[in-house]
Amino acid sequence: MFFRNLTLFRFPLSLDLEGLEEALATQPLKPVGPLELSSRGFVPALGRDSEAFAHRIGDAAWIAVGGEDRLLPAAVVNDMLAHRLDEAEEREGRRPGGRARKRMKEELVHELLPRAFVRPSRTDAMLDLKHGLCIVDTSSRKNAEAVVSALRQALGSFPALPANAEIAPRSVLTGWIAGEPLPEGLSLGEECELKDGSDTGAIVKCQRQDLGSDEIAHHLEAGKQVTRLALVLDDHVSFVLGEDLVVRKLKFLDGAVEQLESGDRDDLHAELDARFALMSAEVRRLFEILEPALKLSRVDA
Repeated sequence: MFFRNLTLFRFPLSLDLEGLEEALATQPLKPVGPLELSSRGFVPALGRDSEAFAHRIGDAAWIAVGGEDRLLPAAVVNDMLAHRLDEAEEREGRRPGGRARKRMKEELVHELLPRAFVRPSRTDAMLDLKHGLCIVDTSSRKNAEAVVSALRQALGSFPALPANAEIAPRSVLTGWIAGEPLPEGLSLGEECELKDGSDTGAIVKCQRQDLGSDEIAHHLEAGKQVTRLALVLDDHVSFVLGEDLVVRKLKFLDGAVEQLESGDRDDLHAELDARFALMSAEVRRLFEILEPALKLSRVDA
């Protein structure tokens, strides 16, 4: 259940979330209706065998937004519509006009929806009550905003804003790769993306590359700046930090996973409990390092 991506939002520390479980229970995921394209709602964080929508350990709460989407490819609809237009032209001697085509398409969608396959989805998130953080397991801003919107609807008010840096993240990342000291606990990985300063400039992507090499130095001397940078935290977690402040490719390394393997847990919930406790601690540690380094702004009440 380890998160793979982290999109960060900040909310006021003064926000009262004591009624979180009750609020989420008012907005559960409902099966998508026969004439609906999609449905969204909260699902139990620990899975179907659990009843609690929010699973809390200390100051961290694990929540999940589930979804069901009916798959109705536009190509299928357009192909069937073309056949019906041809049939109508043969019957009436003329091609249906714009309004008629629109009506025929709506009728076709109405007819096909109940037979369309349903694709389930799930997006996990963590609420860090100590730092006023909502951390969504996605690199898509749209999907992350959907989770925050679901929380707003359930809670009535959830004044969360995307994480924002008071200094340009690009300049900080470029400084780190250029030789400036990294915050304690962080070390360089083997991946980066560099862009020329102009909007139409070159983009260089490096993987499995020594970021201290002369090749990288030449790109920096040419004026390119780092927009994504692979980093390692305490030899426990590797990740790629972007100038958009999204953490991608989050991976827990052997040093962290060994802590789980040392335990003796046969119960699935106990295993998930341990994994969430480990993950929330590592993510919190990462944030506590990045917050001063990037001067991440807070959200006032």
